[in-house]
Amino acid sequence: MNLDNLDSKLNNQVAILICGHGSRNKLAITEFQELTNLIQKRYPNFLVEYGFLEFAKPSIVDALDKLKDLSIKKVIAIPAMLFAAGHVKNDIPSLLMNYSSKTGIEIIYGRELGINNLMISAACERVKDVFKQNNNLKPEESLLVVVGRGSSDPDANSNVSKITRMIVEGIGLGWGETVFSGVTFPLVEPGLKNVVRLGYKNIIIFPYFLFSGVLVTRIKRQSDLVAINNPNISFIHAKYLSSQSYVVETFVERIEEILNNEGNNFMNCSTCKYRSNLFGFEKEVGMVQESHHDHVEGLGISCDLCDPECNGACEIQNSNHNQEKSNSGGGLYLEQEYVEAHQHEHNHHHHNHHHHHHQHSIYPNSKHPLGPVTLRLPNED
Repeated sequence: MNLDNLDSKLNNQVAILICGHGSRNKLAITEFQELTNLIQKRYPNFLVEYGFLEFAKPSIVDALDKLKDLSIKKVIAIPAMLFAAGHVKNDIPSLLMNYSSKTGIEIIYGRELGINNLMISAACERVKDVFKQNNNLKPEESLLVVVGRGSSDPDANSNVSKITRMIVEGIGLGWGETVFSGVTFPLVEPGLKNVVRLGYKNIIIFPYFLFSGVLVTRIKRQSDLVAINNPNISFIHAKYLSSQSYVVETFVERIEEILNNEGNNFMNCSTCKYRSNLFGFEKEVGMVQESHHDHVEGLGISCDLCDPECNGACEIQNSNHNQEKSNSGGGLYLEQEYVEAHQHEHNHHHHNHHHHHHQHSIYPNSKHPLGPVTLRLPNED
């Protein structure tokens, strides 16, 4: 699309909004801002703003208010999320729809980054960087472990496994496995305990995340627990995606889908648990899709324990703050609400106002023996 041919008046009334998850980690926010700046450079004739769903400012509503004050009439909202799970399917669109209905501003919601040749290339480049930095490594003698965020949505979880396979075949790696940082199974530590039995001497751990934060730090800590007991195996950490050039190109692709009126900016609903009668998730078909994040939206106090990368100290505080969560089987474990990485608000903020309690569906695998019940807190290490 030739942006120079667009009517300047139209440009002045249309803005692009990048909708992020949010984090109390300062490095993660800085990385997000850098990504937004790169997108702005690709669209110099458009105003590009960003907002966060939770834990950081500006909130998405703050960003929309700013655009409204600038007389913006139409907003192209792109979720800065790798896959379509609860945030993409429920929280962000619910928030955007409510804002649009109250203000009259037209908001066009784009797709998540998803799986395409660009995102696969971005992932492959991060893994290839490991071989560039370690000349003695051979792909066919190396095992790749891709770590996904983890979700109660099986569609999003399965997409992480697809990314793993695409990297393995694209580079020609010896083997590939998929684990998760929370919510589902297998988690990093139990997953790696199984992986080391395969006999590979080089294990590459790749966090398939956009930015830094508590979960990326947790991945490193949990993998270190396994590495200590396997001194003959090299555990090598690849960098998360960040502002890799192919990631930026995918954001551009999502924006272009809307600007060009291609009509293909719809997410795939064929395996969505809310639309399809997926085995094991039949009770969630047709559930009301609403936001569950109004109670933490815009809480923008950064974590002062980070330096600037998350060091996991917040989880140590949580273990002290939540002693009653102790597992009777011995040791402290992060229960599912903490696996969801919402632990920060309990330590840094105490609210006096009443919260509405939303009805969450129960994830059927929340007590899987390789899932969240295995997640050890730092003071157990």
